[in-house]
Amino acid sequence: MMRFVYLIIFALGVYYPWRHFYAWFAEHGWDLGPMIDAWYVNEATTGLTWDLTIAALALMVWALVEIVRYRDWWFLLVVPATFGIGVSAGLPLALFLVARRAA
Repeated sequence: MMRFVYLIIFALGVYYPWRHFYAWFAEHGWDLGPMIDAWYVNEATTGLTWDLTIAALALMVWALVEIVRYRDWWFLLVVPATFGIGVSAGLPLALFLVARRAA
């Protein structure tokens, strides 16, 4: 049951961020520089950027430990999910992968 919940959250974590990213790229072009600049336009966005960066770093450490400890190569998918989409996709994917072992 929880695996299904994690997959639903993963799907939401893919859809909603990229819905906004595509809209932003459609308006400003596919250059990442201006998007990165937008992450630091004020203290609120800077704080959120750091919050998500540190969360992504923690998630990457966990993923690497899972890969080494359990030889669970599927955890490599967490890396592009996290850095290509966001923690909102990487974390539920990691939880799904752990729940898969428990099932």
